[in-house]
Amino acid sequence: MNKVLARWNSLDSAAAAREALPCCGSQAWAAALAGRRPIADEASLIQASTSVWQDLPEEAWQEAFDSHPRIGQSHAQTHATEESLRWSAQEQRAAISGDDTANLALDEANRRYEQKFGRIFIICATGKTSAEILAILEARMKNDAATELRVAAEQQRQITERRLHQWLESE
Repeated sequence: MNKVLARWNSLDSAAAAREALPCCGSQAWAAALAGRRPIADEASLIQASTSVWQDLPEEAWQEAFDSHPRIGQSHAQTHATEESLRWSAQEQRAAISGDDTANLALDEANRRYEQKFGRIFIICATGKTSAEILAILEARMKNDAATELRVAAEQQRQITERRLHQWLESE
């Protein structure tokens, strides 16, 4: 069994939830995932995470969304763990451009998105350039609110899955 997972399985529920929290940012997700222990392996962890995520109410999704900084920024809308902010910086590395015009366009598109949907734009940014992210953001601006919530939730699920893999490789 993975060393991180084995140690995590042995923690009390509150400590296990705190340790998993940077992977998603939702307290409800972290508590529910900790409640699924013991978890045998990485595949079972990902499956449990997805199941928990999909069953959460919109408020828990919003809490996870709020734990992310805007693309190109380093602080979150609400309190985020240091580990979560470090992972966000790594995930956005390709998107952070020295091109002021691209950065301004992304900032403006982010503002329009927030005005329309009432939350920051969530995307699994790993490996995507600012131009790619901007194109995706512009395309998603055409979504209605319900569709966009589902798309954002799926992007958060992908971010969480990537972070769970990173977490399990951390020792």
